[in-house]
Amino acid sequence: MKVLGLETSCDETGLAIYDSELNEGRGGILAQVLYSQIELHATYGGVVPELASRDHIRKLVPLLRQVLDKADIQKSDIDAIAYTKGPGLIGALMTGALFGRSLAFGLGVPAIGVHHMEGHLLAPLLGSDDVAFPFVCLLVSGGHTMLVRADGVGQYQILGESIDDAAGECFDKAAKMLNLPYPGGPNIAKLAEAGDKYAYELPRPMLHKGLDFSFSGMKTAVHNLIKDIPNSDSDPVVRADIAASFEYAVVDTLVKKSVKALKQTGLKDLVIAGGVSANTSLRLSLEQALDKIGASVHYAPPHLCTDNGAMIAYAGFCRLKAGQRDDLSVACVPRWDMQTLTLPNQDSLSLGN
Repeated sequence: MKVLGLETSCDETGLAIYDSELNEGRGGILAQVLYSQIELHATYGGVVPELASRDHIRKLVPLLRQVLDKADIQKSDIDAIAYTKGPGLIGALMTGALFGRSLAFGLGVPAIGVHHMEGHLLAPLLGSDDVAFPFVCLLVSGGHTMLVRADGVGQYQILGESIDDAAGECFDKAAKMLNLPYPGGPNIAKLAEAGDKYAYELPRPMLHKGLDFSFSGMKTAVHNLIKDIPNSDSDPVVRADIAASFEYAVVDTLVKKSVKALKQTGLKDLVIAGGVSANTSLRLSLEQALDKIGASVHYAPPHLCTDNGAMIAYAGFCRLKAGQRDDLSVACVPRWDMQTLTLPNQDSLSLGN
């Protein structure tokens, strides 16, 4: 089965083709392409929804041609199409959904809407034999921060989530306060490399209160810190120390909550997914903390951490294999609880092919 995946939930247009026959039948990505709108939105310091939607419309057809050329196949070789149904920006979601649903209708193949965060959750399993259900997943991105117990595809229990800002959103806002360019996460991490993470003590809100997260207080603390320190906007040492202290506070919170979730569930495998999962400091800290409790951390390659079509293609394949089929209607869901996801026949699913 060859599944075309379309990701258009925000500011990346990602297309990929998953082929279940690759890697001796274990499956893998035949080809993928990704167009980022970072330069388009950098002027505004964040994503402008209407501009994002229009750019998806401009890029989908040429990117489809490109991914088919890279895979060396024709449109007629596609067996199914998966598109991001939600959550995300409604206009951006609709462009990919309508394109995918229409293309599938024209080709006479199934089309299926995929949950964006399920795509992230399953991405570390793509082509990997190192992790199997059940596990705890830390989903951490610009729009979401949550801890999820995953017992199988479509079998999710949210253990904790952010009650306000997501970690990635907090990174972006802190970067803006430090006059760093968009996107904030990678630029904060780069600046933090030259700083002292112990220079300033920042709060860890809700650290000892269950498994939920709160990052708005940390954002406010950075704002006050910058305002109170002389030359914080121009002194490179001070700026680096603030960035390092902020990154350390976020990472420390994510690591300690993840360890608590593993202990609470009794599971020994943590999967980390989403854009922030590419953060080097977070990965290293998780590896060190989990090694102390005899647990393991698993994550996708960096190019599969941010939004991409490969994760949507793979999630769509898993659901199609399990027997899920969507009708001709298109209904995108900008806010979508993962716990509402199910499968028509959970027993029919094996993640190999």
